[in-house]
Parts: sequence; C-alpha cells; structure tokens
Amino acid sequence: MTAHIVDELDPPFEVAEPAILSGPVICNSPHSGRSYPAAFLAQTRLDLSVLRRSEDTFVDELFAEAIRLGVPMMRAHFPRSFLDVNREPYELDPRMFEGRLPAFANTRSLRVAGGLGTIARVVGDAREIYDRRLPVDEALGRIELYYKPYHRELRRLLMRAQQDFGLAILLDCHSMPSSASGRDERPRADIVLGDRYGTSCATLVTDVIEETLRSLGYSVLRNKPYAGGFITEHYGDPAAGLHAAQIEINRSLYMDEGEYRRTSRFEYVRADLGRTIAKLASVTARGIEPLRDAAE
Repeated sequence: MTAHIVDELDPPFEVAEPAILSGPVICNSPHSGRSYPAAFLAQTRLDLSVLRRSEDTFVDELFAEAIRLGVPMMRAHFPRSFLDVNREPYELDPRMFEGRLPAFANTRSLRVAGGLGTIARVVGDAREIYDRRLPVDEALGRIELYYKPYHRELRRLLMRAQQDFGLAILLDCHSMPSSASGRDERPRADIVLGDRYGTSCATLVTDVIEETLRSLGYSVLRNKPYAGGFITEHYGDPAAGLHAAQIEINRSLYMDEGEYRRTSRFEYVRADLGRTIAKLASVTARGIEPLRDAAE
C-alpha cells in the first residue's frame, strides 16, 4: 500500500451525524465511493468509465435526507472496484495475487468465483480489472487500512442505536443497473428490497419500506434478484434487536447510466426516499419492541 493511496483516501469514509438522533435507523452506502487513487488507476487495464460501472453512483446523495431527519449516514469514499466492504473480510481469489494468502481466507465462495470478492477481479460484464497479479501484502493492507476500520465504525453506530433506543435498524443503500446486462433489455423493478428472505430483520421493517414506496408509485420486489449481501447478513440479528435490510434503487430512476449524471428525476427520488426513511424511523421506534416482547 503506497503512501500516495493513503493520502488520496483521507478520509477513506465518513459518517454524517445529525444534530439530534431521531430513532434507531442508520443509513449506510458502502459502494458510492468515487475517489479513485492514481496508483490504483495505474494498476488497472480499464478506463475510469468502465471501472465506474460497479459504483452505486450518487446513492449517498439520494439518501442524504436521512441526516436532516435525525438519521446518521455512513458512506465510503473509496470505490468498490478498489475494495468491497460488502464482502467477508478475506474473500480473496488466489489467482489474483503473488504470494500465499492466509490459511483463513475464503477462496471458494460463489462471489470469489464470480470475480467479485473483497478485492474484485472484474467489473461490468466480467471485464478484468488488472493486467498482472497484485502482491498479497497489498490486498491485506487494503483490508487492514480500510475494510476493518469501516466495519468498526459501522458496528459502533449499531451498538449506539441499540443502547439508546433498545434496537438498531440498518438500511444498506445500493443501486442496480436498469437491465441485468447489455444483452438483457428487460426493465427491472424500480426498487428491490433484501432481507435475506425474512431472516435479517423483523418483517415489519421490510413491510413499512415496501408499503411506503408502493404508495409513492414505485414497483417493488423482495429478495429477487438481490436478497442482501454480507452487511445485511452479518449485522442482521432480529432476536438480538439488530435489524438490517438492503435497498437497491434502479439507476434509470435518477441518473443517465452512460453519462454518470443526475437526471431531472433525481430530486423527486431523493425526496421520496426521505419520506420512506422518516416513515421507517417513526414506526419502528414504537413498533418492533412490542412485537419482540410478544414473541418472547
């Protein structure tokens, strides 16, 4: 890991804190980072426009109403193609690296096989990022310097919410291409909610999000094709009062996907997501704990 990358990613992520917390909700945007270190770009074989296909472009801005509503917002500055914090810490493909990976690395997950491990091998339609192997120490350095601090801070926010409100609700914020690939022109739903098929949060959480978005005119699906990634699965523990749901926004709703620019609909979508966050915060603060108590 070069000093230049450390300098360019300072800070590597941030938490925008409201003046007063309104409830147990936390918004997290792990894939909206747009700071591409020069040393990283020099390693790649791809143009920046191709690397950006893996970004959740502008998602952090789409959910920025959260802060005004009393909800903290966490976001990465480093790009997903550089390091993906929505993976296990050591989902690594041994074919990408010079040197031996630690014995505890998960080298056989489906995500690694698809080229989308903690250090991604591909972006877009399976476009290879690097033209040569990376030193193992560089991969481990990215994990130590950026991945682990990111998750320590996310955990701190969840523990604070649980201590202050008796529960925590993590809304993991993402975007999806308007079609599955360049060969698939079928339109996707406007929004896909992922709750790991009902295991990462109380049903009430997903119900409130879905019902609010549908009332605002959006088409909404659950868990298909996105059920939630590592963050949703890892932090969602409803029995312990920790609820995590993933939300995927169709990029065609708010941006030009080819030009990476906001469209005239951007502000409307941002306002609607603000209404959804406000509804979630108000309902869950009074609703989930009685449901849990009744179940116990």
